[in-house]
Amino acid sequence: MKINQDFRVNIDKNQPNTSNKVSGSLPFSKIVHQEGNKLQMEQLTKLLTQIDMAGERLSRSQTFQDLASYKSLVKRFIHEAVEYGMDIKDTHSWNFNGQGRTHKLVETIDKELLDLTEQMVNQEKGSIDILGKVGLIKGLLINLYT
Repeated sequence: MKINQDFRVNIDKNQPNTSNKVSGSLPFSKIVHQEGNKLQMEQLTKLLTQIDMAGERLSRSQTFQDLASYKSLVKRFIHEAVEYGMDIKDTHSWNFNGQGRTHKLVETIDKELLDLTEQMVNQEKGSIDILGKVGLIKGLLINLYT
């Protein structure tokens, strides 16, 4: 039996090669930045719904486990919002005596992200007040116990 040494791949020349095409309208860095922002907003929206569910569960059951989960979700949301919504820049300046000073400037990067944070805080203000009172009472009980 004879084996043919000429191995040829049939490529359909009617189909354009789309595997290596790059969108010429936007640079790659902008596309990556837009997708990152989109994922961040999705994550914050997901956290917000989890906070709503945890707040409802806390108002119904009022257990320490639900309180702890609610607090951790709120802290995580605020951390995410501040981490991705603000940028800290260090600037240096000189005073009249020639001494250098370092200034830290906080710049807002994503206005919508901060608006979402403010909306969540305003919406959950009653629950946060209740949680503060519960935390205060818990601290007083621990002080009484020790």
